[in-house]
Amino acid sequence: MDTASRWDELVALDEELMKSGYILSEWVTHLTREADVAYANGANLAAILTAMAVIETYLRSEYPAGERPTLARLITGSPLCEDLKTELHALREYRNSWVHVDEPWENEPELDVPGGVEDECAAMAKRSVRALREVLYENPWI
Repeated sequence: MDTASRWDELVALDEELMKSGYILSEWVTHLTREADVAYANGANLAAILTAMAVIETYLRSEYPAGERPTLARLITGSPLCEDLKTELHALREYRNSWVHVDEPWENEPELDVPGGVEDECAAMAKRSVRALREVLYENPWI
């Protein structure tokens, strides 16, 4: 998929999920733009990592939970619907598989499989940018 098609996909997500006006922090807005740019340009892993950072930042700002809770606790403790929580936990676990690698030298063969990692990352990036919008647009300001 080319860059223009990916931007069209993001616009379609906004049109589908944005139902009202929203007030977001400048930080959330900036990070969201970074996630979108990464996704539109095919930087799938960067889109996933940044989208999850946006979600964590948003949950911290909207639903403070005390002393720097983990993303898992923020998701679980939020008032989001259970289906979205389940999706966020799956995306968090996928993100963690890239960010928290215990044995980096053991993962090299997986990277050598043609299309395997790229296809998986592309699918997860698509899920991430959708989940990001579902989270940001879950509480409209009317």
